[in-house]
Amino acid sequence: MLKGINLTLLMGPAVASPVPQWALDALVSVRVTTTAGKRSGFELSFDVKNDSPLQTLFLLTGGSVPPVLRTIIVVTINGTPDVIMDGVVTNHQITQGSQPGHSTLTLTGEDLSAVMDWLDLSGIPYPCLPPEGRVGLMLLKYMFLGVIPKVIPSVLIDVPIPIERIPTQRGTDLAYINYLADLVGYVFYIDPGPSPGMSFAYWGPDIKFGEVQPALNLDMDALSNVESLSFRFDKDKAVLPVVVIQNQETHVPIPIPIPPITPLNPPLGAIMPIPNKLEWISETAKYNPVQGALIGMAKASQMADAVSGTGSLDVLRYGRVLKARKLVGVRGVGMAYDGLYYVKSVTHNIKRGEYKQTFELTRNGLVSTLQQIPV
Repeated sequence: MLKGINLTLLMGPAVASPVPQWALDALVSVRVTTTAGKRSGFELSFDVKNDSPLQTLFLLTGGSVPPVLRTIIVVTINGTPDVIMDGVVTNHQITQGSQPGHSTLTLTGEDLSAVMDWLDLSGIPYPCLPPEGRVGLMLLKYMFLGVIPKVIPSVLIDVPIPIERIPTQRGTDLAYINYLADLVGYVFYIDPGPSPGMSFAYWGPDIKFGEVQPALNLDMDALSNVESLSFRFDKDKAVLPVVVIQNQETHVPIPIPIPPITPLNPPLGAIMPIPNKLEWISETAKYNPVQGALIGMAKASQMADAVSGTGSLDVLRYGRVLKARKLVGVRGVGMAYDGLYYVKSVTHNIKRGEYKQTFELTRNGLVSTLQQIPV
C-alpha cells in the first residue's frame, strides 16, 4: 500500500480475524460506499490463480460463502486507524481473468444492518414499550456482533396501555426499526468503529452540526487537497413540510408549516431559496401541536438542501479519511459556494499504490454563514 497508508482486512464467520498474507496479496481493489439514508456497501476484488488457496476454498464450499461472512476493513493513515466498513458478504462472483490461468473473485456485501433484514419477525408483541424502547430491545440481540445501540428518545413518549393496544412488529427488525424512525422523523444507520469489531447502531434525528472535518481546498496552490470539485444550485429541491394536527374537541385539521431552518438543520448558507412545493405530513394528526411540530422539524432537515456538490480527492494529500454524515469546510470555490457542507455520501476506492475518495456534499443555501472556515 501507499507510504503512510496501510490496509487491514479481517474476515470470518461471525467473528472476523486478519486474513492470511496470501489472501491479502491476491486483493486487487477495495470499494466502500457510505451514503446518508442508505445502507453502506462494499466490494472486494481478488486475482485468483488456478492453484490459489482461494480457488480451493471456493470449490470446497460448493461455490458458496458461509451464512455470515463477517468483513471488516480498516485503513491506517499516518498511524491513525479508521474502520471504514464492518459488514457481511451478500454476494460473490467469479469471472475470467485478464491473464491465462487467472480469474477474478468479487465479493460484495453490506453493513451489519443486512443481518437485521434476514428474518421476518412479524407479530412479536412489545407491551408497554414506546418506539425507542422497542428499537433498543430489537438491537440487543445483535450485540454478539459488537453492535452497540445508540438510541435517542423521541418527543413522542407514547407508552401504550396493554388493555387498549399492544404494538406488534411488522416485518424484519430492520424494516420495523426504519418504520418507527420514519414515524418520528428519525434516521437509522450502522456506524462502524471506532475499534474493529465494534459498531454503533444510531436511531435518532438526522443531525447536521457538530465536529467539522478539515477543509477541502480547491485552486489554492500548495494548499489544494482535492482533485475536482463542482457545485450546483437547484431551487426546486427546497420543500416546505406542512404538519397536520387535529383539534381534539372539534376534530378540525390544523396545518402547521415548518420552516426549513430548525435546531436540527441550522443554516449552512446565508441565502436560502424560497420553497415552491409543499409536502403534507398527515400522520401527525393524532398528536398535540408541540409533538407534531417537533416531528415536522425532524423531517424538515431532510428537505431543504438546494445546494449540492461532487468531487474527488487523494487521501494521502488530504491527510485523513473524509467521512460521511459529518460537516466539512470548502475553500477556494468562490463566495457563493465556500463554507460548511454536510457530507452526504463518500466512496472509497483503494488499489495498490492508490487511495482516492469521491464524495457528495449538500447544504441549504448559498454564501457561507461563517467569516472564517475551519482549516
